[in-house]
Amino acid sequence: MQDHSSTMRYSTVMSRLTLAIFVLVSAACSQADTVNINVSGSSTVLPVVSRAAEQYAQEMPEVRVVVNAGGSGVGVKQLGSGQTDIGMISRDITDGEYEQYADVGLKTYAIGVDAVVPVVSSEIYAAGVTSLTFPQIASIYRGEVTNWSAIGGPDLEILVIDKEASRGTRQVFMSKIMGNKNATAPGAKLVLGSNNEEQTALAQSDAAIGMLSHAWLNDDVKGLSIIIADGAPIEPTLANIKNGQFPITRNLLLVSRSDLSAPAQDFIDYILSPEGQKIVEESGYIRVSE
Repeated sequence: MQDHSSTMRYSTVMSRLTLAIFVLVSAACSQADTVNINVSGSSTVLPVVSRAAEQYAQEMPEVRVVVNAGGSGVGVKQLGSGQTDIGMISRDITDGEYEQYADVGLKTYAIGVDAVVPVVSSEIYAAGVTSLTFPQIASIYRGEVTNWSAIGGPDLEILVIDKEASRGTRQVFMSKIMGNKNATAPGAKLVLGSNNEEQTALAQSDAAIGMLSHAWLNDDVKGLSIIIADGAPIEPTLANIKNGQFPITRNLLLVSRSDLSAPAQDFIDYILSPEGQKIVEESGYIRVSE
């Protein structure tokens, strides 16, 4: 006759083994059932997509949205080469990019409206430099004006901050200020990437000028008004961005390939929905639909 205690031990071991196998299989199935959506590109669009991804995960827990920055150029490049599902850009796709990735069929979705604002350290703003013309800003970036005293400011050398060439914010800014999105900036002493990096550098200096998305303005980084011809200075307010009076505005875009997956399309649709557009507004941008 089999010992009763041995039988119980055997049953217990088998029960634990069965439970362990069930847990492992369940975990494997759970991972297999998770849908990953990769998004990369503009640091300007990043806050919107990151917040949308967090809220979307609460409604769709089986979907995991991974968001990375790098710049608009990086977003288009990674999308075109199949390294990401959705690209984020804060400027228009170029003819060259359309041509380069003609086989993947790039498609854009406008999710918000933003302004690129010439910005200065709060100390410069407090000293009286609150508005400039396009030619004045251009002369600073060309290195022709190097001291704030030349344009009504304090006797301080100007710290000119530029952005990396692939950044959408730079291309929009240079297109308006210099007339060429790829214009060089010989007056620049510092070249940075993300809005966050430039915002920090401007705040830490007492004599800097740079370019930022409107949503990144704060008490330490002041946006300049723009003087057009002999008109009154146009302030970088949300109202002036919305009505089109502020002269440096741009659409914030998501970009996909023609073979966009259903889950990725659903995430884009979520950002375009009333709930997603609320996130756009809360991020400091103008919504594209009510």
